Amino acid sequence: MIPRYSAPEMAALFTDEARLGRWLEVELLALDAWSDLGVVPPGHAAAARRRAPRADAALVEKVAAREAVTDHDVAAFVDVVQAEIGAPEGSWVHHGLTSSDVVDTALSATLAAAADLLVEASSALVATLKRRAIEHAATPMLGRTHGMHAEPTTFGAKLALYCLQADRDRERLRRARDAIAVGKLSGAVGTYSNVDPAVEERVCAALGLRAVPATQVIARDRHGEYLYACASAGTTVEAIATELRHLQRSEVAETEEAFRAGQKGSSAMPHKRNPITSERLVGLARVLRGYLVAGLEDVALWHERDISHSSVERIVLPDASLLAYYSLRRAERLVDGLVVRDERMRENLLVGSYGLVFSQPVLLALVAAGCTRDAAYRVVQSAARTAFEQRRPFRSVLESDAGLVEALGPGRVGPVLEEAFDLDRALRHAHRTIDALEEVRT
Repeated sequence: MIPRYSAPEMAALFTDEARLGRWLEVELLALDAWSDLGVVPPGHAAAARRRAPRADAALVEKVAAREAVTDHDVAAFVDVVQAEIGAPEGSWVHHGLTSSDVVDTALSATLAAAADLLVEASSALVATLKRRAIEHAATPMLGRTHGMHAEPTTFGAKLALYCLQADRDRERLRRARDAIAVGKLSGAVGTYSNVDPAVEERVCAALGLRAVPATQVIARDRHGEYLYACASAGTTVEAIATELRHLQRSEVAETEEAFRAGQKGSSAMPHKRNPITSERLVGLARVLRGYLVAGLEDVALWHERDISHSSVERIVLPDASLLAYYSLRRAERLVDGLVVRDERMRENLLVGSYGLVFSQPVLLALVAAGCTRDAAYRVVQSAARTAFEQRRPFRSVLESDAGLVEALGPGRVGPVLEEAFDLDRALRHAHRTIDALEEVRT
């Protein structure tokens, strides 16, 4: 992943040094387990750990040089580590193991740590959405369907729904962590033919993993679940960002991304304040979904294993982790600093819509007065069209509409319209969405 989208705390998990460090720890823990079982001579495991190389740039270079000969990364790693430790202790490194025992178990430990960071970032987004939803629980605005004015809602209700969705993403990330926090040291086809199951149990326990049945590799549906959790979180971020992009359009102008001192919105037009963070997050969500497809392609391997998944995972697992983490962190900042123009929201709702957002209660009032639904619909639809085309307040058009006056009776028109156009009545139950946030833990 390019540095632009790489947070250092997540990127640190996927460096070559970190990867070889985890491989080395798996090998040394296996030696410890063999020693406890009395297979490795006394003192060898402790000596191997003392003389083991540091997982630094020098080790990365040595393994790369050796791989140029072996054309096998794990074999090269084992050769270098054995040579660094020296005989006879080094000869016990990788005893009874196959490459995937080391690679898959180390990868699981890495992804579990990455998932912890993702859950932390997801929790921050959930908390910020909840706080701002409560802040704007009573901020009325236009609800829109198909991009068109529909009925009144509140900005708080909108954010609350995103909060609930982000909370579900957080739970998916937790489940994905549980699914991926597993290891195996069961040998070439998973039958423990040359390794004691106790070695697997002890190594996994030391790494905070669960030992699971496997072939030569851990089943890749677990990795697919992890990638889905990343993609789902990214898609929720995309949903939020898409909404905020629309609300920032010049014609709408109901929200605005924070704009720092010294920031420039355009290299050519000084007046511009573009929703660049939202647009960036929408684009990154597309990439995350692509990684999910690649990960699902890895689930079906030949027999007990092949390595068609390996090249894919070297790209998609680090990159998905980095992008999901970046997206969650940036989305939290976006929501936290969002400028909410509540007066513009009210203006668009009550003036810019000509009051057409109250058409349904007028329809229902006519039905209650004895009109057939279709006849009532035609009366309201015709008045609404007149209001829109003539840019007149919908209520004033209705007050002079002969069909409506006839249906309701002259003395009933005023009270009926007063109730129908009552914004408080329209939003009297909107708090139920906010109330649901009581179950969201932050």
